[in-house]
Amino acid sequence: MTVLIVDDEPDIRNALAEFFRDEGLVVATAANGAEALEFLEKAPLPKVVILDIAMPVLDGREVYERMQRDVRLATVPVIVSTSDPSRAPSGVLIMRKPVNLTRLLDAVRQHCC
Repeated sequence: MTVLIVDDEPDIRNALAEFFRDEGLVVATAANGAEALEFLEKAPLPKVVILDIAMPVLDGREVYERMQRDVRLATVPVIVSTSDPSRAPSGVLIMRKPVNLTRLLDAVRQHCC
């Protein structure tokens, strides 16, 4: 697994997944933070997680905090994709929505390729 995209907006999630697949990357998706954590606990770790902040069920900030408390998950780089950067955890790369795909691809490639 290479990239995990976590976003509650299907259009954004699907567009990013298609974009990264077109770039030759392996992609998994999750529609909310709970799905993301479930995936991270069961599957091989991705090289990078692209994480939305404002989501139902379990928001991105909580996902990030839980990842940081888990020795295994804390090693996975996180890129936050959000329309409100003030809500993002400190110390992560932030991509303001709508994201610049070239910039996002460059950031992902720094972590996985």
